[in-house]
Amino acid sequence: MKWRKLGRIFAPDNEHDWMVSHASNPFALPLEDGLLRVYFSCRDAANRSSVGYVLIDVDRPQQVLEVSERPLVAPGQIGLFDDSGISLGCIAREGPRLYLYYVGWNLCVTVPWRCEIGLAISEDGGLSFNKVSRAPIVARSDADPFTLSYPWVAKEGELWRMWYGSLTSWGPDPRGDRFEHVLKHATSRDGIHWEREDVVCLEPALPETMAVVKPCVVKDESGYHLWYIYRGRQYQVGYALSPDGLRWEQSGDSAGIEPSASGWDSEAVSYAHVFDHAGERYMVYNGNGYGATGVGLAVLER
Repeated sequence: MKWRKLGRIFAPDNEHDWMVSHASNPFALPLEDGLLRVYFSCRDAANRSSVGYVLIDVDRPQQVLEVSERPLVAPGQIGLFDDSGISLGCIAREGPRLYLYYVGWNLCVTVPWRCEIGLAISEDGGLSFNKVSRAPIVARSDADPFTLSYPWVAKEGELWRMWYGSLTSWGPDPRGDRFEHVLKHATSRDGIHWEREDVVCLEPALPETMAVVKPCVVKDESGYHLWYIYRGRQYQVGYALSPDGLRWEQSGDSAGIEPSASGWDSEAVSYAHVFDHAGERYMVYNGNGYGATGVGLAVLER
């Protein structure tokens, strides 16, 4: 597996007061005529994140055709689970509806943050979204007592499936850089109410790797393909394959994309979304600083 980088496509630079910096957790929605609407989480001057988008042509990815004028999903009222920010997980489709699953953030005292999973739905093709609830749809529980993270959701027939992150321990110093994080699985009949199985699907494979996060699952004739982010010395993209979406065989090396020798993605490659479009397989991803330097596009070399 080898990815050919097509360059950086966007990096916010005070476009709006709610889009001052960052384009984290990108998700690309293919449209007609070779267009892509790339959603991401951006930050205001107070570091509160909202969801915005840019419109690009896959054949001319550095040419931004449109930038959203307002946030599609914004932080909630003070005291709600998402008052500190919205971090994009994924967008799933059911007929004409688009389901945007996100992580809502609260800043904390004893630990840095607490996160739970929320949902907003679009009825107009992804130009606007409305939250289904002021409360999370997947909250902390005895199965996931500490904090949750980025979900990936796909509908298979009548069944909805979610792969999501769960923290198992903050470690000896919650303000440090060591914590234990795994991926779990849940199911639903409507995409809103979820049954958790409390079964770990994927955990760090190496002692120096402390977290696996941000799943992206693609199903095709060869099985379930999982791209995820793992944290060692830096964030990198990992890859695993499964026959059923539950039992994963991790690749012994990286997913075929590495930091560049210099430039905006020279320190890390992270938060990848892999998708198929016009007969090719693409990836949007972040580089340095968790999205501070923007979003890039790559294509899989066949």
